[in-house]
Amino acid sequence: MNTLFSSRPSRRGVFALAPVAALVLLSCQAWAQENATLPPIVVTGNPLGTAEQIAPAEQLSGTELLERGQSTLGETLKGLPGVSSTWFGPNASRPVIRGQDGDRIAILNNGGASLDLSALSYDHALTLDPLLTERVEVLRGPGVLQYGGSAVGGVVNVIDNRIPRTPEFGEEGGVEGRLGASYATAGDERGGVVALDGGNHRYALHVDAMARKSDDVDIPVSRECTPDGVTRSAKRICNSASESSGGAVGGTLFFDRGYLGASVSTYDKDYGAVAEDEVTIRMFSDRVALEGELRDLGPVLRSVKAQFSQTDYQHTEYEGDEVGTRFKTDGQDLRLEARHVPVQALGGALDGVVGLQFDRTDFSADGDEAYAPSSRTRQSAVFAYEELGLGWGKLSAGARVESVKVESFGMDGNPAFTPGSRSFTPTSYALGALWNVASEWKLTSNVSLNERAPRHYELYANGEHVATNAEEIGDADLDLERSVNVDVGTQWRRGAHRAQVQLFQHRFSNYISLESTDPASDPPQYTYTGVRARFTGVEVSGNARLLDALHKLDLGLSADRVEAENTSTGEPLPRIAPLRVGATLRWSRAAWNAGLGVDHYAEQDRVPDGQETTDGYTLWNASLNYKDKLGGMPALWYARVDNIGDVEAYSASSILTQTAPGKSPLPGRSLKVGMQLNF
Repeated sequence: MNTLFSSRPSRRGVFALAPVAALVLLSCQAWAQENATLPPIVVTGNPLGTAEQIAPAEQLSGTELLERGQSTLGETLKGLPGVSSTWFGPNASRPVIRGQDGDRIAILNNGGASLDLSALSYDHALTLDPLLTERVEVLRGPGVLQYGGSAVGGVVNVIDNRIPRTPEFGEEGGVEGRLGASYATAGDERGGVVALDGGNHRYALHVDAMARKSDDVDIPVSRECTPDGVTRSAKRICNSASESSGGAVGGTLFFDRGYLGASVSTYDKDYGAVAEDEVTIRMFSDRVALEGELRDLGPVLRSVKAQFSQTDYQHTEYEGDEVGTRFKTDGQDLRLEARHVPVQALGGALDGVVGLQFDRTDFSADGDEAYAPSSRTRQSAVFAYEELGLGWGKLSAGARVESVKVESFGMDGNPAFTPGSRSFTPTSYALGALWNVASEWKLTSNVSLNERAPRHYELYANGEHVATNAEEIGDADLDLERSVNVDVGTQWRRGAHRAQVQLFQHRFSNYISLESTDPASDPPQYTYTGVRARFTGVEVSGNARLLDALHKLDLGLSADRVEAENTSTGEPLPRIAPLRVGATLRWSRAAWNAGLGVDHYAEQDRVPDGQETTDGYTLWNASLNYKDKLGGMPALWYARVDNIGDVEAYSASSILTQTAPGKSPLPGRSLKVGMQLNF
């Protein structure tokens, strides 16, 4: 790995932040406060920030996020109820929610747009690294309409503190932060992060930096690799090594009735594309974000909030040391939200927000594997979300109307790409209800009508896509994707005991699917086509407190299943995760915590004709953590073992299972150890 990327241009300048941050850390120990932690950021699945959630929501933070954290967001969240991943090796993996992936899942950063090309192709990585994350929320239901009507699967909101939103220090000021390091045996992965926050009641500053490096990831079985023209056999995922770094500087000015903040961040990743032994990808992303809020604006408006981001992204695919295809995208995102003062209506208190959103994205690809032309997408939207609090519970309603224009500029010298332009007006609506049946019981229901405009590649693609081993052809005459979505659930809680069941169904009258049109060609030909489709599923989770004294013992249980069908043909839809059943036994006493977990994945034999099935498998894991003090500062030491049995397993939701059968199983046994120091 030390020489894998030596001939590439370097942008490791962000590492200058790490020694600077470490120097500040040492010089400011006098400011350290015992038991200090980074301030939480209040960004929730409910845009009004209320505790009671009508729509399903899951979150990872704290020790659980540290233990479960992987090199990608998809693998970190995999295993939450209803969540699987696209698994294109250890470097490129997006979350899949209830069978939905790609542009049907919105990936956000602090509620704002996170722009990259991970939805364009399965081998493209996200620009958000779990090392710099404080909390991740998985959101569904009417509240997500404020982020985009196309997010029918849901929203994943990655939260950090790069723009501080509340003053955490008094007039005298202070400094706090965290320092973390981890090591995992699978791939010999090393990672480190430092984050610092300081200021007083009038201003706050933030700086962070991270680095991660891994060799090829270990697997239970031998596979042949040909990275340099010589075939070798090894127990590893060929060409899965990676190296990444990132960092940010941010700051906020606080006023009596609000704040104004900004941040500048960068991310740099160099990784192997596991579908091809000699192809690597070098990715850069620079992002500027601005955010401000004014509160207590009079008898009508409670607050007005604005968010803006500018992102410049590019990645280059190398074949050995030769430049292959270069992808670029840049864009801006502007959101304006106004929250009104609660008013009395229909026997309750009506609270809500209205907002505007404007997005512009430019895309280009240059090289032999450019299968989509240069394009520009412009979107504008108006949205509203309201909640009516009543004595028995509450009702919610959301609506969003968008204007979307997609332009193709073609490509000089390539007649396959022709210029064109399409305009769409997607409209989405949602209703929700929460009923407090009794002190321990709640019932929830959500229904929505969603419309999604086709993406530029669904309209204008025309070429070979190596990651999917297919020739992908767009359809410039595609109509809006339309769906009706229903979700009902029940929740029960008594102290540490809890249980939750969610049932859902998505019915698409026009689901944009990549359908086989010439399977005999080389490579096989697929065309983006509108079909009828149905997704039906269930999610179950709960916890039972078995001991509640000096020793605490909890048993957590979970299960999820989704069935997806192309109702136009009667065939199953591809890449759907099978039934999963999991259990975790968690013990704690004073500063010690330990856990033993198991997840069983059933066989997935509901696949389209001609595609590979996946066998069932069972994965065991164990964890241990200890809270201590180091130099008077809180420290957390943790360890986790995944795939204890070193089981050979393949992901049913991964395209690699179809395009490269047997090439990329899930990682083998891996021990991860780490520590986090708060000061």
